[in-house]
Amino acid sequence: MSTLELLIIAIGLSMDAFAVAVCKGLSMTGKNCTPKHSISLCQSAIIGGWFGLFQGLMPVIGFLLGVRFERQIAAFDHWIAFLLLGLIGAEMLKGGLSCETEKTDSSLSVKSMFPLAVATSIDALAVGVTLAFLQVNILPAVIMIGTVTFILSMAGAKAGSLFGVRYKSRAEIAGGIILILMGTKILIEHLFL
Repeated sequence: MSTLELLIIAIGLSMDAFAVAVCKGLSMTGKNCTPKHSISLCQSAIIGGWFGLFQGLMPVIGFLLGVRFERQIAAFDHWIAFLLLGLIGAEMLKGGLSCETEKTDSSLSVKSMFPLAVATSIDALAVGVTLAFLQVNILPAVIMIGTVTFILSMAGAKAGSLFGVRYKSRAEIAGGIILILMGTKILIEHLFL
């Protein structure tokens, strides 16, 4: 898997965290935000840190699980990658097209941020399994996934505090499409190339 492909997957995975970070930024400033009342750089870095850390840790767990079972499922690992990325992408599309709004509180406490970080990184666990099947070097992959998520989550929190939830659903839709396309690409490469 090339660096560009890993970057694309990292961006796709980070869209859930970006969307929740937008909501978190909005909840911290209220609905009538002005640039004067947006969240601080430190606050957006805390939000980005939570999401980036968990998006980086979960693929490692998935990778270790995938490596353990790689021999048993090597014959159909491309189908598993296709299905996992497709299902995660479809779930993100569903969330992006849904009329429901996510509610988050304004706290940056462990009690508030831990469940959000875990919830937005479950898909990264499944991608870690996929990376094991594709025999990807996990260290650069998780550094890229964590860093991209950190940066985009910081930007999402700041954007939420400035602009509201205008970009939340678009981010989830884009992330879903990216993951579905990457899963399809993996399947096509294995079956036909």
